[in-house]
Amino acid sequence: MPLTAQARKTAQELIAFIDASPSPWHAVVSVEERLLARGFTRLEEGERWQLAPGGRYYTVRGGASLIAFVMGSRPLAETGFRIVGAHTDSPGLRLKPRAAIAGDGLLRLGVEVYGGPILATFTDRDLSLAGRVVMRTAAGPQTRLLRFEQPLVRLPNLAIHMNREVNEQGLKLNKQTELPLILGQLGEEEDAEARLRKLLADAVQGEASDLLSWELAVYDVQKGCLWGADEEFIADSQLDNLASCHAAIAALMAAEQPTSTCVAALFDHEEVGSESAAGAGGSFVTDVLARIGLQAGLDGEDSLRAMARSFFISADMAHAWQPNFPAAYEPDHKVMMNGGPVIKTNASQRYSTQAETAARFMGLCEQAGVPCQQYAHRTDLGCGSTIGPIVAARLGIASVDVGSPMWAMHSARESAGAHDQACMIAALTAAFGS
Repeated sequence: MPLTAQARKTAQELIAFIDASPSPWHAVVSVEERLLARGFTRLEEGERWQLAPGGRYYTVRGGASLIAFVMGSRPLAETGFRIVGAHTDSPGLRLKPRAAIAGDGLLRLGVEVYGGPILATFTDRDLSLAGRVVMRTAAGPQTRLLRFEQPLVRLPNLAIHMNREVNEQGLKLNKQTELPLILGQLGEEEDAEARLRKLLADAVQGEASDLLSWELAVYDVQKGCLWGADEEFIADSQLDNLASCHAAIAALMAAEQPTSTCVAALFDHEEVGSESAAGAGGSFVTDVLARIGLQAGLDGEDSLRAMARSFFISADMAHAWQPNFPAAYEPDHKVMMNGGPVIKTNASQRYSTQAETAARFMGLCEQAGVPCQQYAHRTDLGCGSTIGPIVAARLGIASVDVGSPMWAMHSARESAGAHDQACMIAALTAAFGS
């Protein structure tokens, strides 16, 4: 399936976005750069907001969650909001606050497991660190982004000679004792903690004595790429869920003069349950929508009318059919790579989709001229969830869960369809124009 010029351009833009965003904090900066280039204005939550008709704005909470919006031309109480939600975080490994481990002439780094990664996929890869550090300055604590471009740490596998059953039983790693990452060798008199602190401080042009704290993710430095006979697939890290973030923001930026007020909400902490101040389970989205309503002059009655007329699309990735593992799938709901956006349904409300909202999204795909698919999880397997049910419950609005098909979800190296990103953007663009 050869790529069209537009699909190739969009896929390459997605790869560039992911490669520039090795942590949730970097992802928000990447989004912010795109929004500023398209005329959006940053708002601070601690300041008074002044919103103009047709205005384009965004605000950030916690450094890794961002909500952007475009004010609609029609009264908010008559149209409601059009909201697309996604999440900036991905499963993986995070550095502990006191990470340096010395022993046997090596410096290792202690890590915690963040979310539900496929741990075996992090072995024998070129890994590095990215995130944020907080430095002491004369003006008070200052947060700085940090990223090591070069391979810095590694998780070497155990040789098969010492793990003879690995191919039959799979690689199993003890999260406490077998995940510390090798950073380097230590001299006999060298202090492990001091060496790590100096390494981090030097990376942000600071002094080790001024380094106060950090939040650092482990990431794979290998760049994303197109692959396949016709380059019809994408390989990269964090497709779940930076692909949805990219699609949401691309669609919002395309909303030039919408009649409805359009919102793209990107949340941190989805992979660990969303229950945080900056997560979908917190007050971020309700606070922003309330402030928009106040600026639009809505009273209590009109605020409720606006919510009743609103529509929320939870955009998260979907499980594509992998023919090597047919027993893992519901046989009548095969989602195919490059087959278009997927509507995800679960009777136990792990996804927020209802019959009416599914039909509504089908109509948007038809309007956008793209195909759509439907997914249900195999009944005898536990189903994951998304921000969809959380936000729908918080806001009390109609909601649908959708996503682009992918393979190897939560692997250090995931795959998606190169055609599907353009299709998802087209569908979300139609949603913002509805």
